Amino acid sequence: MFKQTAGEKLIDMLIEWGVDHIYGMPGDSINSLIEPLRKAQDKIKFIQVRHEEAAALAAAAYAKLTGKLGVCMAIAGPGAIHLLNGLYDAKLDRAPVLAITGQVESDLIGTDSFQEVNLERMFDDVAVYNQRIMSAEQLPAVVNQAIRTAYAKKGVSVLTIPDDIPRFEVGKEARVTAQFTAKQVVLPMKEDLLNSKKILEEAAKPVILAGRGAHGHRDTLLSFAEKIGAPVVLTLPGKGVIPDKHPYCIGGLGLIGTKPSYEAMQEADTLIMIGTSFPFTAFLPEHAKTIHLDIDPAQIGKRYPVDVGLAGDAGATLSWLTDHLATKEDRTFLEKSQERMKHWLAKLDHQEEDGSVPLKPQRVIHALQEVAADDAVLSVDVGNVTVWMARHFHITHQSFVISSWLATLGCGLPGALAGQIAHPDKQVFAVCGDGGFAMTMADFVTAVKYDLPIVVLVLNNHKIAMIKFEQEVMGNIEFGTNLQNPDFARYAEACGGVGYRVERPEQLLPAIQQAVQNRKACIIDVLVDPEEAPMPAKIQFSQAAGYTKHMIKELFEEGKIDLPPF
Repeated sequence: MFKQTAGEKLIDMLIEWGVDHIYGMPGDSINSLIEPLRKAQDKIKFIQVRHEEAAALAAAAYAKLTGKLGVCMAIAGPGAIHLLNGLYDAKLDRAPVLAITGQVESDLIGTDSFQEVNLERMFDDVAVYNQRIMSAEQLPAVVNQAIRTAYAKKGVSVLTIPDDIPRFEVGKEARVTAQFTAKQVVLPMKEDLLNSKKILEEAAKPVILAGRGAHGHRDTLLSFAEKIGAPVVLTLPGKGVIPDKHPYCIGGLGLIGTKPSYEAMQEADTLIMIGTSFPFTAFLPEHAKTIHLDIDPAQIGKRYPVDVGLAGDAGATLSWLTDHLATKEDRTFLEKSQERMKHWLAKLDHQEEDGSVPLKPQRVIHALQEVAADDAVLSVDVGNVTVWMARHFHITHQSFVISSWLATLGCGLPGALAGQIAHPDKQVFAVCGDGGFAMTMADFVTAVKYDLPIVVLVLNNHKIAMIKFEQEVMGNIEFGTNLQNPDFARYAEACGGVGYRVERPEQLLPAIQQAVQNRKACIIDVLVDPEEAPMPAKIQFSQAAGYTKHMIKELFEEGKIDLPPF
């Protein structure tokens, strides 16, 4: 009878669960896992990254883009520690991820051995399931439980495996458990549905705020919005739930949002929150009846008082409400919001046409819009680039992935690696600021190595520009935000990829078009205006007062004064 080692059994189980690739770096405490992975490389690929943080960020992005389990692997000690940032990104954005980490051999645990770290304690906060494998016989059941839990709870499962365990044979006494996760469609209680129906029937100025939980329910959401005559505002993780230029969409909310969405929230008498526990509550209505729909009851009313909570599946719940509501005849509020959105979009168009040098970031995003296919994957980094993409890239059917809740710099490039692996036949763009890209730029070599034709668009202003703006709004003089950058285009070529340096408007569109046509890993280094600040859609008095204080400080301390582009 054929016997398997625990390491071989683990790899076979991952394949049976549908895992076809793992991000990681090999090393001493996982070599007993790397060997069975090598033997199965026709069924499951090992994507060798240059830093374990990129492995975890890529696994998280893969899970967000596909809904499938993202898997990363690292050695004990330093390798496992490097995973933490990406795993927290997965935790906060509720992405199913499995992290497999090595550990010192079983008989050395607790002896302060070389590279020994208490990994169970370290991963305890980030994980929904966190176990050390104690024997070869225990491994199969624990692996199934880890993957099942990651899917069910939409979070991170961690398996810590001492270096000796994978070499032992799995005995016949090993428990056999199920290798699938059951799905369910949850409908809220009838009483809550009826209470929501009553509120919606009385609403004169309803507004929908749709978040990540509304993804996959585009048609259902639009039917509901049409039935109640409500404009739809999108959170950043919800971008793409409906097309940005759909007549019912009035853009994002908050500091990266639109003026029409801000004004609609100020005037709304009814708020319907779908699949979001929006954290920036100052932008929500002060006095409005509120219905909060979420699959997780713990999220309902978490940050904002609500009148009715609907704990259930977004699609099924919205369908019930749509079927049981009469069509709202008065469209005055909706039409007012739509008219405001037309003016806002015209304003954006004007900004995007600016041909000045250095290039305006808005013009760069507009050029990307012209080239990006309808089904392209957009991996967006954190910083000012987030604002430019949120406002100026108008999604139709593209996929949009970002570190939304952790907002960790450096997520753009790993997200693009995952996007190209998940969708090898699609255009994949990483849209990064120079600060975020520099954090994980070593893994551009990974794209070259595995022939991943990603296009990295770097908005290069030699600054951590969002922090500069934040410092100035606080009334301070900027400090510690200037960056010394290499020529990113030449860096791309040194890595074996293709690089373009864009300094003038006429170079921009041809560079993006050529980069897409090359079908090679590419960096487009675009020099953009360092003084272009992403002004809020609605400037608060405190922000204006703070900026005035900053200008006075600059005048007296440095003898200069520069006005922002109000």
